[in-house]
Amino acid sequence: MISIETQKENGHDLLILRGEVDASNSVMLDQAIQKLLDDGSKSILVNGEGLEYISSAGLGVFMSYLEDLQERDIDLKIYSLTPRVFEVFKILGLDQLIPIFPDKTSAF
Repeated sequence: MISIETQKENGHDLLILRGEVDASNSVMLDQAIQKLLDDGSKSILVNGEGLEYISSAGLGVFMSYLEDLQERDIDLKIYSLTPRVFEVFKILGLDQLIPIFPDKTSAF
């Protein structure tokens, strides 16, 4: 089960993820990111503090937007991942493609 909340803060769009992102609900993450892009976001900060698990389907959602975000000059940063979830990003090399920060302050 995943809970996704969005907030605006200092010109950034915050995407707050709680629970687990897997194949059954990764479409919700996809829709949330697409809505931010449709609404003209220039900076998306993903709060991963409450993210307990992310499957390859969830990681694929982030991967699928990388080129589009780069072309549109939109920042995507992730912060406050648990060590276990961060390890998944690291194993797949996503920490080389998406900036990941230890906390919100350093992500800003």
